[in-house]
Amino acid sequence: MGGFGSGRKFGADCTDDYRSIDIRRWQREGLLTAGQQFNTEWWRRGEKVAAIAVKVETGQLRLIYSYRRNGGEWESLDYPVKLQTTTCHYGGVRYWFTCPAAGCSRRVAMLYLGGKFFACRHCYKLAYRCQRETIDDRSARRADKIRDTLGWEPGILNGNGWKPKGMHWRTFERLRAEHDKHAGLFMASTMSRFKIKIDR
Repeated sequence: MGGFGSGRKFGADCTDDYRSIDIRRWQREGLLTAGQQFNTEWWRRGEKVAAIAVKVETGQLRLIYSYRRNGGEWESLDYPVKLQTTTCHYGGVRYWFTCPAAGCSRRVAMLYLGGKFFACRHCYKLAYRCQRETIDDRSARRADKIRDTLGWEPGILNGNGWKPKGMHWRTFERLRAEHDKHAGLFMASTMSRFKIKIDR
């Protein structure tokens, strides 16, 4: 048998498709003091679907959970993940995971459960959702984000709305120009993809 992390299967999945743990959240919640023990749970439609126990030690933490592959026997896992710290500009430190996968050791804020063990997104070759977007998807998302800021009806086909009350005209004009740029990119990309031509 290979070492931890050997023989991993890589896919073209996104980080959103995997259960993850975020050390920044744990630090914000004050959970990273040596001797602490806590649970992290995942829920779907009001039902708990997975959980792990975390035990914080000096310079590392332990992930403790059960794993079952394809309906087989449950296996109890308990392994360390080393921690790193960097100094913050205004004092204090920021914690990081050291990816525990074989041959990695990257300093990362998040680890993903892509199989039996947690590892970083590089090891599982995961992309962020926005990296999987087409040009028109990205343009539509950005345009809709601006529409939300302006209080306009979602969807660029609904046309532009009015300036929100209390917003400076300069800010409004900048956001409208940015919106129109993304809306134009979406329309041009969509028309190109579907080979639509406009007769002039």
